[in-house]
Amino acid sequence: MMERLAGKVILLWGWRRALAAFLAGAVAALGQPPFDFFAACLIAFPVLVWLLDGSASAPGERFFRRIFRPFLTGWWFGFGYFVAGLWWTGNALLVEADLFAWALPLAVFGLPALLAIFHGLAAVVARLLWSDGLGRIAAIAFAFGVAEWLRGVVLTGFPWNAMGQAAMPVPLLMQSVGVVGMTGMNALAVFVFAMPALLASPKGRLAGFGLAGLLIAAHAGYGAWRLSTADAAPETLVNVRIVQPSIDQTEKWDASVRDRIFATYLDLSARPPAEGAPAPDLILWPETSVPFILADRPDALVALGELVADGQTLLVGAVRVEGASQAQDVRYYNAVVGINAAGETYDAVDKIRLVPFGEYLPFADLLGRFGMKRLVQSVSDFSPGGPRRSIETAGGVKALPFICYEIIFPGIAGYGNVDADVILNVTNDAWFGNTPGPYQHFRQAQIRAVEAGRPLVRAANNGISGVVDAYGRVIDAFAIDAVGVLDVSVPRQRVEGLGSPALAGASFLVILGLWAALTCLISAYRSD
Repeated sequence: MMERLAGKVILLWGWRRALAAFLAGAVAALGQPPFDFFAACLIAFPVLVWLLDGSASAPGERFFRRIFRPFLTGWWFGFGYFVAGLWWTGNALLVEADLFAWALPLAVFGLPALLAIFHGLAAVVARLLWSDGLGRIAAIAFAFGVAEWLRGVVLTGFPWNAMGQAAMPVPLLMQSVGVVGMTGMNALAVFVFAMPALLASPKGRLAGFGLAGLLIAAHAGYGAWRLSTADAAPETLVNVRIVQPSIDQTEKWDASVRDRIFATYLDLSARPPAEGAPAPDLILWPETSVPFILADRPDALVALGELVADGQTLLVGAVRVEGASQAQDVRYYNAVVGINAAGETYDAVDKIRLVPFGEYLPFADLLGRFGMKRLVQSVSDFSPGGPRRSIETAGGVKALPFICYEIIFPGIAGYGNVDADVILNVTNDAWFGNTPGPYQHFRQAQIRAVEAGRPLVRAANNGISGVVDAYGRVIDAFAIDAVGVLDVSVPRQRVEGLGSPALAGASFLVILGLWAALTCLISAYRSD
């Protein structure tokens, strides 16, 4: 039966081949949150393997024609994957539909079309390394490992919904990322996901499934061992209060309601703790929670000073400005600002990775001539900040902030080599409503906590606010649309992974490439 099915897929041509690739990619997206149906990838990737089996070139064909068919197959697969997994980005354009609804097709189809290029290139690389049996499974795993790594670095990168995340739906299965990094997880996950393609042919089946079984056992076994060594009752690092007001996105920059928004934050933050619960040492507000420039409002700083008690620290998301507002060289930063009991802004860390078309307009001079502008209403284009560093709270706790989608980039907090006690993530997922977006964003924050080996505290205006321990386990969290404060005791944890930035980064590609090449050579030798 599998041989017949594979044969039919291999022989598909024209629009039927494109449709099959598109649907396979869309099925693979079910492996991402909130569905977490990783078994879908065990269907999608064998179909891709068989489609690439059928994209062989005729003898003597020119190089361009040899790579065009596999590129198109991979592109359609990626297009289906990203349309099904990222359609919710269009929701942000409906917040101000009268201004930006015209751009909805660009978000829903244009962004996936660009991202699909990486999967098209992966298919080309895989096809150039193609061989019979297990060799082609290794080739596609290596190629997707390279492509997903490139997707995180080219043109500032956008590694959202990396393939390896489908293999990490629960903390038990997240621990391996501390050994091989996200690049390794991407490649090894695709290796396992593609393995059912061998059911259509006996060649390499036993070795392939044996190796896949060992990888799965090692993946789950290491996770179980690492969780079993976790301290059952760690001491408290800091008592934190997370504020989630769920401010309507249409009001976010409305000058007429700024004072009401600010008062909402003050009222929520000043709530007494539950009976018998400790007062918070740290109060955390979400990204750009202060709806005006703090330096322009001394009365607001006075109110914040009255809110913050001795021994407490308030960290707020705010727009920070450098230079006089009337000057030509004024700069605005999306920042996390530290405020002490005296009402002083004693420290600030700026966002480094800015959102294209949201926080700045790339190629502004060129695109501005065609009437293009940022899709997010705010004070101005933002400037990127300097080197990332921690903010120290009144209790001496070092907190390393990441703003919004900065948290999606693998390895940003180091693999167990972090000069921080806790990772912070402030965000505003109100743009996307109750769609898969906030769930996918939160999952990536969980994985970053495991990579760093530190607990993570996350505050969202709306979305999913919560605290995750150093093993990716959710201690407590707010649901989407919840309004209130979350008081949580953050555990003191410093978990050092077995990996290193060198192993988990680009050098892993070299190791994987050698392994793929060796597998292909063995497979080719046996075929002779």
